Amino acid sequence: MKITRHEANPIVVPGEYEWRKVTVFNPAVIVDNDKFYMIERTAGSLTPCKNYLGLLESDDGVHFTHVVDQPILTPDELGFPYGSVQDPRIVKIDDTFYLNYALRPCAMNYYPTGAGIPERSIPEYPDGWGNEPGHWLTRSGIVSSTDLIHWKHVSDTTPLEINDRDNILFPEKINGKYVLLRRPEEYIGTPYGTDKAAMWITYSDDLIHWDEPKLLAKAENMDWESRKIGGSTPPIRTDKGWLVLYHGVDDQIVYRVGAMLLDLDNPELVIARTHHFIMEPETYYEKFGFQIPNVIFPTGNIVKDDLLYIYYGVTDTAIALATVPLSDLVNHILDPSS
Repeated sequence: MKITRHEANPIVVPGEYEWRKVTVFNPAVIVDNDKFYMIERTAGSLTPCKNYLGLLESDDGVHFTHVVDQPILTPDELGFPYGSVQDPRIVKIDDTFYLNYALRPCAMNYYPTGAGIPERSIPEYPDGWGNEPGHWLTRSGIVSSTDLIHWKHVSDTTPLEINDRDNILFPEKINGKYVLLRRPEEYIGTPYGTDKAAMWITYSDDLIHWDEPKLLAKAENMDWESRKIGGSTPPIRTDKGWLVLYHGVDDQIVYRVGAMLLDLDNPELVIARTHHFIMEPETYYEKFGFQIPNVIFPTGNIVKDDLLYIYYGVTDTAIALATVPLSDLVNHILDPSS
């Protein structure tokens, strides 16, 4: 599978503003009125590593500039001033943008060790913040906007007593219902049908009340999915099914990318799935960075002129771009030898 990394990679890097001077990564990307918009995950410090979301725009999908000089969404606005808002994914349904996000109520401290993987610790917060185990659980939710700058809370999409991230909306209703991918980390063991954190699917009539999730896909390829899998990018409709990129993590905490096709009318049905990863860390910027080395983590994808643009975080440090003809990738997934 030939996926082309852009020669300008990494295309978005830290700097310019205090709230993004340390790192940028794991972006949401959408095209609206022929313009590319990117929502970046950022941090202005390592201690604590409090994350914000910023907004950029581009005419070509490669060269991005900021729309505003302040974050468009902060953990403070979500009710957690010591927290961290993370890993956005975006879709537009009718005239409204919907943004999935992960929220940790308390942010961690990180310290470079010189060994490639940072040490981390728990900050001391005032007024009892961070003293309870639940303060460190990652919850997920949805916010909405009509202009990409001003956002309002729609719902929490996961129970507050478990870790649940990689929540991703489908870009349209299916059989009259909203559809959401999830990755609940505690849903493992015999009652759940999987012994590793896996991808689940759920439905809603109103984006607020969600059905009990159903297991969609679990780790199968133990050479690169042995630790867990999770959804990566918003599904893209193709004539062969919903294209979904996902990430697989092995026991050495190397992040790679796989792909699957889901049935257009029944997205609980996996039509085909790659047995081998389609991307793995290869370049310097994918192997070495400020937090975890050897990470490729797509969170945004769009199609323009039958070319799939894949936007991905690299080592929790910067943002990169890769492209592949959409039809080539779909045919690759359908190839039993893939």
